[in-house]
Amino acid sequence: MLRKLSHKTVAILATVAVLTVALAATVRAADDSTGNPVQAQIDHGKSTYAEKCSHCHGPNMMNPGTITPDLRAFPDDKTRFVTTVKNGKNNRMPPWADILSDEEIGNLWAFISSSRRKP
Repeated sequence: MLRKLSHKTVAILATVAVLTVALAATVRAADDSTGNPVQAQIDHGKSTYAEKCSHCHGPNMMNPGTITPDLRAFPDDKTRFVTTVKNGKNNRMPPWADILSDEEIGNLWAFISSSRRKP
């Protein structure tokens, strides 16, 4: 049995369909060319690192001769990393909370933490 749907029901179904398509497009946009969302985060983090962090921390996550730590050896502690980036550290590292978004900081963490993963 087929019943006629009300205009309200049709509008709701259309909205759900549009939101589903938009969500799928957003997920695809976050993926890299191989369809790997984690790799896309790492790539975005690498770009942000090169632009915002490498001048102090060095192009390879270490800058010998400075007070900056070797980020390749940063503890596997995302909370500590995010807090340090947002709030700064010991009046030597400035706070970045007003400059970097949570997504950019998350991407930075993906990049930094990927240096400890084996290929």
